[in-house]
Amino acid sequence: MLPVKKIELHLHLEGAAPPDFIRSLGAEKRADLSGVFDARGGYAYDGFAGFLRCYEAATAVIQGPRDYARLLAEVLERCAEEGVVYAELFVSPEFCGGADLSAWQDHLAAMTEVAEAARPQGIDSRGIVTAIRHFGADRARRTARCAAETAGGWISGFGMGGAEQVGRATDYAWSFDCAAEAGLGLTCHAGEWGGPDSIRDALALGCTRIGHGVRAVEDPGLIRDLVERGITLEVCPGSNIALGVVPSWGAHPIARLADAGVRVTVSTDDPPFFHTTMRDEYDRLATTFGWGDTEFRQINQWAIDAAFCDAPTRDRLRKEFA
Repeated sequence: MLPVKKIELHLHLEGAAPPDFIRSLGAEKRADLSGVFDARGGYAYDGFAGFLRCYEAATAVIQGPRDYARLLAEVLERCAEEGVVYAELFVSPEFCGGADLSAWQDHLAAMTEVAEAARPQGIDSRGIVTAIRHFGADRARRTARCAAETAGGWISGFGMGGAEQVGRATDYAWSFDCAAEAGLGLTCHAGEWGGPDSIRDALALGCTRIGHGVRAVEDPGLIRDLVERGITLEVCPGSNIALGVVPSWGAHPIARLADAGVRVTVSTDDPPFFHTTMRDEYDRLATTFGWGDTEFRQINQWAIDAAFCDAPTRDRLRKEFA
């Protein structure tokens, strides 16, 4: 029997928007969403570049604090339905008022209200302020300032997503230093499209977690370093397979990484884009690798250890998964 309770550390808020939600917003705003959906009503794209274009076109209709509050409520409800009791969501000030601090604060206030209302319903959450790599280092600094000015409460981390092929993560060192000085946990997408060196760059920024990180399997020395340093990988198997990072479930390196002692966790990334859910991820891990209660308990314990949350929340989660 698969575990009922789950922790998710790598979930993009806009990327978790169900197609029906986006269609409804688009109709309200009379937005042109031609080309965004396929014949079945799902998101339509081809390859990673096409995914980014579709993602940005679809989520462009999410505008203003009210829309973001509605979206967060929808996403947290779906998380709870999947058995997730704690989720960390990537959200970017770039999409919440163009990284203007005042606009970001308005958006954040609306989302915080929703997050607080959801806790009594059994789903706790935190926000990870996210720089968009392909927007460049200068714009990332604006995002980092927004993160630093609103650190604490719902905002507990800082990270970077976007096109991993643009520049090096170390080009964004100022932004990560700014966030670290504000006391935020650090993570960065790496080792998805970039090789092992992209993970080393993220570690040089002070990250304790790596978004994806699956290409660490190519470098035994890096694996040893990850194990020794207790670095946690936010692995999203369904996403990796849907985008062609890994050809199949059987070829996915998550089990090999775990067997080598690397701390791996499981998340859905942008679930409706990849036709997945947390239940689907767990089901496929169980059928593909024979994972059961022992393995799932371990990955959730690793997720609790790595979560960007306060000590009381961590203690409560440990009791839930004891």
